[in-house]
Amino acid sequence: MRRFAPVTAVLAGALVLAGCGSEDAPGDAKAELSVSGAYMPKPVSDSMAAGFLTVSNKGGTKDELTSVTSDVGEVTAHETVGSSMQEARDLAVPAHGQLVFESGGSHLMFEKLKRKPEEGEKVTVKLHFAESGTVTVEMPVKPATYRPKTGH
Repeated sequence: MRRFAPVTAVLAGALVLAGCGSEDAPGDAKAELSVSGAYMPKPVSDSMAAGFLTVSNKGGTKDELTSVTSDVGEVTAHETVGSSMQEARDLAVPAHGQLVFESGGSHLMFEKLKRKPEEGEKVTVKLHFAESGTVTVEMPVKPATYRPKTGH
């Protein structure tokens, strides 16, 4: 029986190593992005507005939001650091995770509005990702005091 001990150890080691495969399995090797909870509170200013949404990634690879565009004006992603806002670049959408833009945190900043969006309209926003390309989102304009019951 002793002569089988080395063979058993090798087989056990092979099984352990087989279980240590990459998280990026072939069917799971790319980002799978979706957007939910998108909205823009009705702007109180004629030149600026904010936008909120959640980008979810069900895939096994991260992606990065590289830029945002809209036909209503210039759009940048901002994050709150301490008590001030700063423009954020290349925001990560982790594998099996989320990138959340919410009131008081990271958000989309619309500036130099070409027109002031009104409650009930939808604003088209294009999210540009490093790996997944462009995702177009229809962002409904909500009352200025709107706060979603879930999420942001």
